[in-house]
Amino acid sequence: MRKGRDMKPHIGIFGRRNNGKSSFINALTGLDVAIVSEIAGTTTDPVKKSMEIFGIGPAIIIDTAGIDDSGELGEKRIAKTLEVIAQIDCAILIIADNIFGAFELTLIQQFTHFTVPYLIVHNKSDKISLQNTTINLIQQVSTSPVVEFSAATKENVELIIETLKATIPETSYQTPSLFKGLLNRGDVVMLITPIDSECPDGRMILPQVMAIRDVLDNDAINIVVKETEAEMVIKAGIKPKLVVTDSQAFKFVDSIIPKDIPLTGFSVAYAHMRGPFEEYINGVKSFDALKNGDRVLVLESCTHQVSCEDIGRCKIPRWLNEFTEKEIKFDVVAGMGGIQRPINEYAMVIQCGGCMITRKQIISRLKPFIDVGIPVTNYGIAIAYMHGVYERAIEPFMNK
Repeated sequence: MRKGRDMKPHIGIFGRRNNGKSSFINALTGLDVAIVSEIAGTTTDPVKKSMEIFGIGPAIIIDTAGIDDSGELGEKRIAKTLEVIAQIDCAILIIADNIFGAFELTLIQQFTHFTVPYLIVHNKSDKISLQNTTINLIQQVSTSPVVEFSAATKENVELIIETLKATIPETSYQTPSLFKGLLNRGDVVMLITPIDSECPDGRMILPQVMAIRDVLDNDAINIVVKETEAEMVIKAGIKPKLVVTDSQAFKFVDSIIPKDIPLTGFSVAYAHMRGPFEEYINGVKSFDALKNGDRVLVLESCTHQVSCEDIGRCKIPRWLNEFTEKEIKFDVVAGMGGIQRPINEYAMVIQCGGCMITRKQIISRLKPFIDVGIPVTNYGIAIAYMHGVYERAIEPFMNK
């Protein structure tokens, strides 16, 4: 699950071994994209497949191992299957032969815990049709839709898709906007994009590219400059409707942009669009209560080559120690990998902007900490707070 991340909606396929999960995927896509075998347990680790679903658009289908796997390896496969639930936008539970019991209840409990909407598909209906007794069992524990289906005959494929469209949250496949409600047609937006060792040669980083596109989608005008040329724009008599800067340049940019021009950061905009914004802006205030020896967890949602200017591993730890005048300990977890320490050992969590993962993945990643009251915040909001730009950086998004 550490590679192939995508911002498309993620749909997980779950069920017992040999219930026809892979056959279901092939029937849904109209392609042989999943390995099908009569041997139970053919699917081992979760496997992602990109596909187009009419009415939803591009999506990632995740084929998982059977929830009823056995043996030492089987237990590990089940653990991997359950890990997927926290990362998906919607689930499809495949049952067959009118069997609905403890394994299905385990999955439903996990769907509920992670607030994942789901539908239930009774596969192999060409052999055994769905019985009223099974429907009654399901209705005792679930209000989700149940659809009868046959992967062999492709019965009810269109009904499956329509039910899926009605089940999956629209927000998971609608294109979100960084600046929705902030811009009008013809407004000028100045994007300040420092070029340092973390910026790929000859290219811009993804948040900057997405911000440029978002300004265009709002029928506004982009002015893209480095921080060293930003003041020239102001002195030329241009007054942007909004200035957005890389968080690392907050302190300098705040000093050169007039106070009557709204200023924020790329990471703050992402926090508002994709993260638990209220948790972030409240959580950052816990910096003031950090003590010597406290441990802070830094979550990077992608993997990349580390440099001496790395924001999460080098700059934020240095700035936070300077800001608090305390000796803080830091752990960094890259990608969507597991956290090695018990979460109650952490005084705070600082999440990256999350430009490479979905909102659902960010929310699920932070949920265990939020549930037990551990403060969480975001790179951009943290940097703004430490550099005295907090109120100005979040103001454009308040009450939006």
